[in-house]
Amino acid sequence: MSFPKEFLWGGATAANQYEGGYLEGGKGINTSDTLTNGSHTVARRVTWRNPQTNETGSTPMVFTSATDRFIPEGAIPAVLENEYYPSHTATDFYHHFKEDIALMGEMGFKTFRMSMNWARIFPNGDDEQPNEEGLKFYDEVFDECKKYGIEPLVTLSHYETPIGLTIKYGGWKDRRCIDFFEKYAKTVIERYVGKVKYYLTFNEINIMSMMPYMAGGLVDFSEQAKAQGAHNQFVASAKVVKFCHENYPDIKVGQMLAYGPVYTYTCDPADQILALERSQETIWYADVQTGGHYPEFKLKDYERKGIQLEDCPEDYELLEKYSADFLSFSCYGSSTVTTHDVGNDSGGNFVMGVTNPYVKTNAWGWATDPACLRLACNTLYYRYNKPIWIVENGIGWSDVLEEDKTVHDDYRIDYLRQNIQSMDDAINKDGVNLMGYTMWGCIDLVSAGTGEMRKRYGFVYVDRDDEGNGSLNRYKKDSFYWYKKVIETQGEDLD
Repeated sequence: MSFPKEFLWGGATAANQYEGGYLEGGKGINTSDTLTNGSHTVARRVTWRNPQTNETGSTPMVFTSATDRFIPEGAIPAVLENEYYPSHTATDFYHHFKEDIALMGEMGFKTFRMSMNWARIFPNGDDEQPNEEGLKFYDEVFDECKKYGIEPLVTLSHYETPIGLTIKYGGWKDRRCIDFFEKYAKTVIERYVGKVKYYLTFNEINIMSMMPYMAGGLVDFSEQAKAQGAHNQFVASAKVVKFCHENYPDIKVGQMLAYGPVYTYTCDPADQILALERSQETIWYADVQTGGHYPEFKLKDYERKGIQLEDCPEDYELLEKYSADFLSFSCYGSSTVTTHDVGNDSGGNFVMGVTNPYVKTNAWGWATDPACLRLACNTLYYRYNKPIWIVENGIGWSDVLEEDKTVHDDYRIDYLRQNIQSMDDAINKDGVNLMGYTMWGCIDLVSAGTGEMRKRYGFVYVDRDDEGNGSLNRYKKDSFYWYKKVIETQGEDLD
């Protein structure tokens, strides 16, 4: 059995990890532009300046924080001299987009997931008029995609909140950001009618609970601020769906969720409860944005924490009537949890629990689980009965560029083979309506979690190192030719 003829094979990137072109073409600064590089053992940092004292410094970018204020009182995120910021050049899609899209076309891509850099269109986030030069750049990108028959899948906000919204409003905890985002979304949707059919509003919207600075430009890490930030993004997303339904019904607007199955380390009932609670921490975001309502367990959680949202009845009417048209998600593997002290933390750079003895892990502690996609597809499709789309999946590895400019990444091919088989089972055994698959980082890019280049994902090697050195030349990996064959055979030939 093969994949449906209309299945959208492709790859995925994000502007802050791939595009570069820092401040070129009238672009403003976004939150990711203030993130330094890091490593598996050293956290990325956010740099800041205090305008009153001119004091500067940096704060480690951690996934959770016990403090309410992320950077010192009075300080604002800022780009400093003598610091290296990977996003400023990344792997330079800004100057290589024709070459890169041609490579995607050679592989046979049906779709290319990318993000638009909000600050390239509205440099401060709240500008009266959009930046025409930024709009023209994406016109050229979409025209190039059309040349190769590639359907763009555009993420409107992928960790790229204009820094002006953080400095002036505190980021997404302020409801005024709803209007700024709606204006931005309407501007680009109307501009690219006929060029872009699929949009995602917010990348991995549930990351608000772990990395609120990246997800929403928040420097206030309190539970109240994170809850309000998520709510405001839900409402903004619903308004974009409403706009498209009323004006451009052929355009589809989806949710994007970071998701992975949660396993228990033992059959202790306490472990089962812990796995349930960990799953609820993620799934409630989809219950709101795709399901159309806040689940009772989340409202109870807010009640216990004393969280009161700044909202209005219209918010909930919008959420129910204009939920996402489809649910897209990232899934790199599973996590395993236990209430017992088993002394084997996975070391994964998300909260991935303990090491599962039944699955392999890569050097960064990510569990490579061949069953995870089938499980994820079934859970998400049958919970909401809406089409789903895997828009991030892949494996980071320290690829080696040989003297003859080849890269032998059999480990990536093996990983993808198992994951594609898992998708095949979800479609042909379980009846899941799966729209497509975009492998993460199809052209090498900067790691979001660590800021590294050595943690590579792509089918194409980019000559760039962790310190920003290299020619930026592109070289095809073995997986490039393998994925081309997979697409040509509609997923039948995985050898």
